[in-house]
Amino acid sequence: MTLWTTILIASAVVMGTKLLGYLVPASVAAHPRIQRISDVLTVALLASLVVTQTVATGSAIILDARVAALVVGAVLLWIRSPFIVVVLAAAAAAAILRAMGWAA
Repeated sequence: MTLWTTILIASAVVMGTKLLGYLVPASVAAHPRIQRISDVLTVALLASLVVTQTVATGSAIILDARVAALVVGAVLLWIRSPFIVVVLAAAAAAAILRAMGWAA
């Protein structure tokens, strides 16, 4: 199977899934449990992507300055700091740790 065949099949599956969503009755989509799951699912997927990109390098798990930056950012978000402060503080933490020689 070529790369383009895989892309076309994946695209067809995504389109089919999206079209099936229109067939779901409004009463099912409006159910509080379904709405709660869909709200939490988005956050969970984004969090898993952030963690994967932070600790994974190829097929290895690497704990370096990125992990410390993620922890700094998470703490600042938890105390409801402005987003720009979170980004700048996390970047500064990673830069300081890298300047001190703690991994790349």
